[in-house]
Formats: sequence, structure tokens, C-alpha cells
Amino acid sequence: MKYSKATNYALHTMVYLTLTPRGKSVGVDQLAKIQKLSSTYLSKILTKLVKAGLIESNPGVNGGYNIVRHSRDASFLDVIHAIEGKTTLFSCSLEHEEAASGDCLIENVMIEAEEKMKDELNNKFIIDIAKQIESKNHKINS
Repeated sequence: MKYSKATNYALHTMVYLTLTPRGKSVGVDQLAKIQKLSSTYLSKILTKLVKAGLIESNPGVNGGYNIVRHSRDASFLDVIHAIEGKTTLFSCSLEHEEAASGDCLIENVMIEAEEKMKDELNNKFIIDIAKQIESKNHKINS
């Protein structure tokens, strides 16, 4: 399974914004430069994160983006859903009696696996990655 590059950039952006001191906004150009991508592309990702309520946009000369306070507790799944949506990854494509009745055995296995993955991603938090980065940086600077 593979998530889109947008999800990759969104997760990195969330970690970066979580590490940014409260009250400080980061501009789209700075965020794009850090990740080596276009500001236009990143703006589309940021818009999805804003709509999901994970970050906020602050207009003006010193504006930019910052993490929403409660988003410090955002899970990986929260970010993935903001970018990818909440659709299932697999659906039975064959037309047979089992699929028509919602009893496709292959689909049942795939859905069970997807639920386990969602549970795992829902229990992995952006803040935990940010703390690991801070700890690693602290050790390097000590």
C-alpha cells in the first residue's frame, strides 16, 4: 500500500509546525523550501489541513500557518484522513454472489487488515515524533 506524496508532505509539515514555538506562524514559502517542493503544491495540502481543523492560517505580512492547539494531539490517521479522505482502500471488484451479498471473503480479509492498520495509525501521534526529534537534537547540541 502506498499513500500519496501529499500525505508524506502533510505529515512532515505537521511535525514541523508542532515543533514551532506557540504563537509563531510559518509561511508557506518557508515550509515549501524545507521540504524542497513548490509553494503552490504545498498550499493545496495546507488548505486540506486547515479544512480538517489541524492547522490555522494567519493572514498578513507576518502571517503563515501554525498548529491548532488541540492538534498537538493529532494522530497520523487524522492527518491521513485530512489528505486522503476516509474511503476504504479495497473493495471487491468481482461480480459474484458473495460480493453482491456483502460476503466477499477476500474483501473481509482486506477490511480487517485495514481496520488494524487504522487502529495502529490512530495510536501514533505527531507530538510523539516531534518529541523524539527534540530529544535527538538536544543530544546532538549537548
